[in-house]
Amino acid sequence: MRPRFLSNKILALGTLTTFLIIIYTFTSPEFSFYPSDWSSIFPQRQRGTCAPEDWSSGFWKYSPNTDLPALTDPDQALLFHGFEGCAADREYKWHLGTDHPEQWDRFPDVSAYKWQPSSRCDARPLNGAAMVRDMVENGGWLLLGDSITENHFFSLSCLLYPHVRATPNYTENPYFDRAWAQNLYLSPTSPLLTELDFPSDFSVENTPLVTFRRVDLLLNREDLESLYHSALRAAADGEDPSATNSTSKSLFSSEQMWSSSPSEYMPAFLSSPPDGNYGTLVVSTAGHWTTTLMSAFRDEEAGDEAGWGIEGVKAFFKVAMRTWAGQVQGALDEYRRNGGTRPKQVVVRAYLPGHEDCHDHRKPWSSIEPYHWNWYNWPWIGDFNAIFQELLATPEFPDISYLPIDRPGRLRPDAHAAGDCLHILTGPGVLEGWSHYIWHYVTREMAGRIR
Repeated sequence: MRPRFLSNKILALGTLTTFLIIIYTFTSPEFSFYPSDWSSIFPQRQRGTCAPEDWSSGFWKYSPNTDLPALTDPDQALLFHGFEGCAADREYKWHLGTDHPEQWDRFPDVSAYKWQPSSRCDARPLNGAAMVRDMVENGGWLLLGDSITENHFFSLSCLLYPHVRATPNYTENPYFDRAWAQNLYLSPTSPLLTELDFPSDFSVENTPLVTFRRVDLLLNREDLESLYHSALRAAADGEDPSATNSTSKSLFSSEQMWSSSPSEYMPAFLSSPPDGNYGTLVVSTAGHWTTTLMSAFRDEEAGDEAGWGIEGVKAFFKVAMRTWAGQVQGALDEYRRNGGTRPKQVVVRAYLPGHEDCHDHRKPWSSIEPYHWNWYNWPWIGDFNAIFQELLATPEFPDISYLPIDRPGRLRPDAHAAGDCLHILTGPGVLEGWSHYIWHYVTREMAGRIR
C-alpha cells in the first residue's frame, strides 16, 4: 500500500503542475482573449508586433509580378498587378489603369513595387484566403468613406478573388447612385467553403464579408448643420460678437456630397448574421472637408496660401469628429450592455491626399516632397489627420483606433488613376498595403484586447 503522505505529495505536485500550466498558457504571448462567443472556449490568437508607425517607416522595393516587358492588352493588367481576377466590375479598367492607352507606358513599373515595412514590423504575408477565413469566422469589414475608400473596396475584391463575389453587377446595370452599398459575399464556388467554421445563422448568399458605403463626412448634412449653428451661437454668446449676424448662414454650398451618421450605419455594423457579420468598421475622412463644400468658411481674401479659410474648416472638423467618436463609442458601449458578445472594433485610416502633376512621375519617391500649387485641401490633409489622431489618443474612445499608415501612399505619385491625381490604382500596392496592415492590426495587434 502507498503511504498516505506520498499520495498527498503526488496529488499536491499534480495540482501545482496543472496550476503552472494554466498560468503559463494564459500569460503566454501566444494566448490572447479574443472571444467570438462568451459561451465557447476562448480561441487562441497569435499576437504580432507591428505598430502602425513601424509599418509606415519602410520603403518601396522593386519586385515585379511578371516578366512581361510592356502592357499591350488591357487583360494583361491582372498579370502585372499579381491578381487572378477581381470580383467587382464598376469602372473596371479605370481601377486597373488600362482606360487610357496613352499611359500604358507606366507598366510594368507602376505595379512592380512592393512595400517593405520597417525591420521592427513582424506581420504575416498578405494572403487573400486567410483574410477570407478571418472575415467569415471573426467578422467582416464595413468600409465607410469617399471615393478613395471605394478604390480600397475594389482592390479588396481583387485580393480576395476567387473566394468572393460582388454586388451590384454594374456590367448588367451601369446606372448607379453613389449611395448604393457595394458588397463582397463568400462565393459559393470558393474552395474554402468546406473548411470554414461558420458563425451561427451565417448565410453564404446573404451575409456580406465586406461592404462599402459612400460616407464622405462621417456625419450627415443635418447633423453637421446643427453642430455648426450651435458653435455659432456659442461664439455669439461669448467673445466673438461678429458671429451674431452669421447664425442663419448655411454651412454647405450646393456642391454634391454623400454622407450619413452613426445612428444610420452603426445598427448595420452591430447586426448579427444573416444580415451582418462585421467585426471591423474602417473609416476615413478629410478629402471633402473643403471651403468649397463648407462654403460658410470660405474667405476669398485669405488667398490660396491660407487655403481660402481652411483654418475654420479644421476647427470645425475637430468639433465634428469628437461628436462622431462619442456617438460611435456610445453605440459600442450600448451594444455590450445589451448582451452583445461578438468582438467589434473601429479603425480610422489616415486620409491620403493627392499629388500635384502626378502623371509626370514614373517611380516611387524616397521621401515626401512638398506641395507647390495648394490644390484643393491637399496641403492641409496632414493637419486633419493630426487632429483625428490626437483626439483618438485619449482613453475616452477605447474601441476606436487611429492608423497613421498614409506614408507609403504619400511616396507613390506614380500610382494614381489615369484621369486625375487623387484616386489610386488597384495593383501598385498602396491600397493593398492598407488591407494588409488593417488585417494584421485587427487580427494580431488587437487580439489581446478584451472589452
